[in-house]
Amino acid sequence: MRVALACPYDWAAPGGVQVHIRQLAERLRKRGHRVLVVAPASKDPADDGVVGVGRPLRVPFNGSRAPIAPAAARRVKRALEEFGPDVVHAHEPLAPSTGMHATRAASVPVVGTFHAYSDRGFALTAAAPLLRPTWDRLALRIAVSEAARDFVARRFDGPVRIIPNGVEVEKFAAAAPADLPEGRRILFVNRLEPRKGFAVMVQAFALVAATHPDALLVVAGDGPERSAIRKVPRSVRDRIDLLGNVPHDLLPPYHAACEVFCAPATGRESFGIVLVEAMSAGLPVVATDIPGYREVVRDGEDGLLVPAKDPGSTARALRHLLDDGADAKRFSKAGVRRAARFSWDTVTREVEAAYEEVVGGA
Repeated sequence: MRVALACPYDWAAPGGVQVHIRQLAERLRKRGHRVLVVAPASKDPADDGVVGVGRPLRVPFNGSRAPIAPAAARRVKRALEEFGPDVVHAHEPLAPSTGMHATRAASVPVVGTFHAYSDRGFALTAAAPLLRPTWDRLALRIAVSEAARDFVARRFDGPVRIIPNGVEVEKFAAAAPADLPEGRRILFVNRLEPRKGFAVMVQAFALVAATHPDALLVVAGDGPERSAIRKVPRSVRDRIDLLGNVPHDLLPPYHAACEVFCAPATGRESFGIVLVEAMSAGLPVVATDIPGYREVVRDGEDGLLVPAKDPGSTARALRHLLDDGADAKRFSKAGVRRAARFSWDTVTREVEAAYEEVVGGA
């Protein structure tokens, strides 16, 4: 089957949607499909089978800045015509970027995947009448979680199937540990911005550091909240290892070298890829009790959920996992079992079945 994947965000930028599409393309190719990815690109894509269709613009969206390509419609249409797909898989087809352009330009069935969640969504509600023709063009709709499904289902009629994000479970489970400073290491992986809760992470770590002199915070990511470390004493800053942006393929060794994973996002998360990756690596997880995250981590069963924007509760949960080896081990084993649900072997088969369904129906 010839499959065209439309990525809405800058292919060169870090992000869960880009990782999902890159890994889905790899898995589909391994299963014998021909795959083209069209995406905005701030620099020429080095990946085979990826076509950059325009320079991205960074637009404020959902507590972040989304690097989208609203003016790339003609280039997307041309790329699809040259490739001749049997099915188009448009990611975020209601966002003004390549997913929407591909949905509107396609002459074959379109599968749409919705990744986003917000507890607000005023713009989507206001734009719903204009977006309805694009919604109706989708032969099959997928959401990566209940939260993502509810976000669009509140505004549009019609079934939405849940197929979660896939994760390279085996790669995280089998990695050899990276060489990091000695101590009991807490890992944070994400963009350093308010939505991902990095300032909360730093405040919580300062509380942990006061009672656990061997605790270290390992940070993989970068962003505007990097300066949050200036608000804690030098003695605490000296125990924070800022790695900067780490290419996704190079993350597993850092998971293997740490004892606990923490994801204190403040909200608007539709899923928790970072949680599944940590669970795959056998790390006990502390995460915020928000939609999307609670669909991955079940409180007291796979990990610990804490209130959002609460450094004190986050610190108490981290201390518990550092001090209670039995609970840490229990969550580690349960997390590994839970992560298996999100393996790419399982997810790819579900996505492939969706393609076969719409192509067969056409």
